[in-house]
Amino acid sequence: MSGENEVVELCRDLIRIDTSNPGDDSGPGERVAAEYVAAKLAEVGVESRILESRHKRASVVARIEGTDPGRDALLLHGHLDVVPAEPGDWRVHPFSGEVEDGCVWGRGAVDMKNMDAMILAVMRDRLRSGRRPSRDVVLMFTADEEAGGGLGARWLVENHREHFDGCTEAIGEVGGFSVSLDERRRLYLIETAEKGIAWLKLTATGRAGHGSMINNENAVTELAAAMARIGRYEWPIRMTKTVRTFLDEVSAALGVELDPDDLEATVAKLGPMARLIGATLRNTTNPTMLESGYKVNVVPQTATGHVDGRYLPGYEDEFFKQLDELLGPNVTREFVVHDIALETDFDGPIVQAMTTALLEEDPDGRAVPYCLSGGTDLKSFNALGIRGFGFAPLKLPADLDFSGMFHGIDERIPVESLQFGTRVLDRFLDLA
Repeated sequence: MSGENEVVELCRDLIRIDTSNPGDDSGPGERVAAEYVAAKLAEVGVESRILESRHKRASVVARIEGTDPGRDALLLHGHLDVVPAEPGDWRVHPFSGEVEDGCVWGRGAVDMKNMDAMILAVMRDRLRSGRRPSRDVVLMFTADEEAGGGLGARWLVENHREHFDGCTEAIGEVGGFSVSLDERRRLYLIETAEKGIAWLKLTATGRAGHGSMINNENAVTELAAAMARIGRYEWPIRMTKTVRTFLDEVSAALGVELDPDDLEATVAKLGPMARLIGATLRNTTNPTMLESGYKVNVVPQTATGHVDGRYLPGYEDEFFKQLDELLGPNVTREFVVHDIALETDFDGPIVQAMTTALLEEDPDGRAVPYCLSGGTDLKSFNALGIRGFGFAPLKLPADLDFSGMFHGIDERIPVESLQFGTRVLDRFLDLA
């Protein structure tokens, strides 16, 4: 069976294995999925290792030797965990892997068991047919990406560096997918940058007391005011080199003049993708959680809240300076997760390989760099000096709200998109 034909069943099988990650060890873990991946690799003669950071929190690592041992190695990676899903909210059961309306449905169909399946399908087909890549390829299927990678990619970097020997470049999720400009033309967004992460716990401390008394040191009031300032603050537009190149490419493709005073108007022309790209024009802070008190007539001494902060490459210092002004003097912050922003140039042989592989499958496409508003395992691999890209190639229908399905309901991926991506990845390995 060719990789193009096998990828759908591999994706369905992976979706049926519940690897929900609630952010602690209360979920089912990734062990069963890791064993499935290891077995599929063993069927084509690839020896792999399953590495557990904790019980059931498993990642898979394998190395496929290339025909040219003098070349640097390439890391292909995908994560096995998914965010939780509530079956009652879905049109089909999120762990059924059903094929309906030409799509594979289920949690992970977009984020990111689609890429896991494509990597497996391509490597299985190449090894069955004796087509080894020219450079060593390290395969890595990680745990815990959805909670920051502390039990997955970061743990592997800190405890098993030997598996990364020789790796200088990597490709993974959230890139290489298409955005339709019209019925004929498509942009393929290759991730070359990621915003930094600042998940914060805020704490206000005041004076406890009876709810019927005047209290000018109310912790709830202080926290609520700070959260409102943070949530309503309009961060200024900041142009990174990745976003500048992206917008220049969009303007050229659309035949419109880039208006530096109204960049959001250019982004708005991208339809559903405008949310994803719009978030890369500026830093962002979104209040997400609040907690305080235990009885309606008691003013609590403390109140806490959480904020999801993301900052652009090169703007971390500006981000925290402004954030601290918004907090005010009576609210403190501490990190829940703090991780780096990334940015690399859109050039070099690996970029040419990605671009050529895409355009050979879709001559009407145009490859462009973009900045991801979220984060991936690339942040961990960057600590080893590995240059990473988001490249999980997918040719998508114009009316599919792809970005809206990340962590959303009714997650699904078109069968034809999976098959397209498998062909592109296969071509890419010939060129890379």
